[in-house]
Amino acid sequence: MDRQGQKASPPRLVAWETTRACNLACRHCRAEAWPAPAPGELDGAESMDLLARLATFSPPPMVILSGGEPLMRPDILDLARQGTFLGLRMLLSTNGTLLSPSLAKEIKKAGVRRLSLSLDAPEAPVHDAFRGLPGSFAATVESSALLKAEGLPFQINSTITPDNIGQTEAISTLALSLGAVAHHVFLLVPVGRARDWGGSGLPPDAYEEALTRLRRREGSIGLEFKATCAPQYNRISRQLALPIPPRSGRGCLGGQGFMFVSHDGRVGACGYLPLEAGNVRQAHPVDIYENSELFRALRDRERYRGRCRDCEYWDVCGGCRARAHAQGDYLGPEPLCPHQPGKARPAAEARRTEAKAC
Repeated sequence: MDRQGQKASPPRLVAWETTRACNLACRHCRAEAWPAPAPGELDGAESMDLLARLATFSPPPMVILSGGEPLMRPDILDLARQGTFLGLRMLLSTNGTLLSPSLAKEIKKAGVRRLSLSLDAPEAPVHDAFRGLPGSFAATVESSALLKAEGLPFQINSTITPDNIGQTEAISTLALSLGAVAHHVFLLVPVGRARDWGGSGLPPDAYEEALTRLRRREGSIGLEFKATCAPQYNRISRQLALPIPPRSGRGCLGGQGFMFVSHDGRVGACGYLPLEAGNVRQAHPVDIYENSELFRALRDRERYRGRCRDCEYWDVCGGCRARAHAQGDYLGPEPLCPHQPGKARPAAEARRTEAKAC
């Protein structure tokens, strides 16, 4: 129940970190993954039980099998098959370096509905340096061809940092040429290895300008585009008198349509927000989502503090709770947002910002 006594809306999406093992050493890795599985990983029986419990949400959510690198988990296809059998819409998030023709066929047979592949630059040298493995760009491009040939829809995921923020449109163009159905960009969150960037790495106005440019050009990209970990994207849409993109949902979904399950069963509102709401080894995920203190706080505007609580765009944005936490208060203001509540941009100022961003 939320603070008004109404039942919380079920999550539309559950991201499950099935393993922290990974064959890459990415500069931004939230999980600080390395080649071996981390201690305490949910075993096969516990994992099957988790899927059965997730299927009791009404309606059942989409489930992203993530990592680390999920393809390093030996039973990952068994989990995909079981989730499909239970009526869950199964998605797979992979870095794109381990796919083969036979594995692509098995993934399709397991009922996976969409995959995501990671590309963080439109050319190999920058991407390979970011991911810590020479040849990873070429391997991911090859994987996109395998998925296209198999008829498996895939999207390109890109982490946007101070190093590549000017290449976002070029990556979208590459994603379209590869046959992707979508390009999802994730603004850097300073957790895990990304702490090395020292906060966001760019001032709020620079991100504001980049997001404004992306929103203005979204309709001409030619494929589904989504800005993640960028809740102010919805505010910018409103201020530009543009519709909020249909797949955006609320800006920050933590606790409000989204749930994260770690490799060892800990439940959080987001993979970037290192606060525990409960553990599926001790509690049912439905109960955690509906009744835990963390999730209830995130759904209660009155418990927010500062600019985000007072903002007229709270219902569509809410500010990134993970970045707020990195500043010391997960219910505090979003540090990358320059907007001052109640001070909507005058039309002339909005036009100047838009002209500068084009």
